[in-house]
Amino acid sequence: MTSKLSSIALVCVLSAGTVAMHSQTSSTDSTAPSYDMKAQALLDLQAVNKKCVELAQALPGEKLTWRPAPDTRSFAEVFLHVAGERYSILGMMGATPPEGFKAREFEKSTTERDRIVGELNNSWDFASKTINGMSNADFAKLLPKLGPQANEGDVVYILVADAHEHLGQLIAYARQNGVVPPWTVEAQKKKAAAAAAAKPQ
Repeated sequence: MTSKLSSIALVCVLSAGTVAMHSQTSSTDSTAPSYDMKAQALLDLQAVNKKCVELAQALPGEKLTWRPAPDTRSFAEVFLHVAGERYSILGMMGATPPEGFKAREFEKSTTERDRIVGELNNSWDFASKTINGMSNADFAKLLPKLGPQANEGDVVYILVADAHEHLGQLIAYARQNGVVPPWTVEAQKKKAAAAAAAKPQ
């Protein structure tokens, strides 16, 4: 998995570097940036983890081993893939995974709900501490091993993009099994309550 991640990362950061170089040479905009990548990345990753945990808890236990086809990941494997990639991707910029973490074995390490939820939360804590520990200057720190214009901010961006990709995958799995995501259920309840309150008495 690590070599695959490195290949994906290399393509992403090289592309990002090309865009960045183009913008630096062609733009005359001197406005200060309005996007705080560190704060937004943490918000995004926290939201994704919360939804993954809620979805894992909402699934019937027997569905954790369900997969849409023999050559695809099961629910449990996708959840653990999300957790494991936090260690692997942030490891590209030198973050040290927990002792005993084995990327190649991690996805198949358990099918138990409580352990899956625990792994999601543990890896989110790791990601949160790692990113919170970065200064703004760290986000611009070059990582030549990933590409001539690659930096640590690119690694965080890759992690955010990957997290959203797999959340979408899990939502599709759930819908295919007739499971409505809990946050959608809550939104539907609020909408129904608002509609009822708006009706003339």
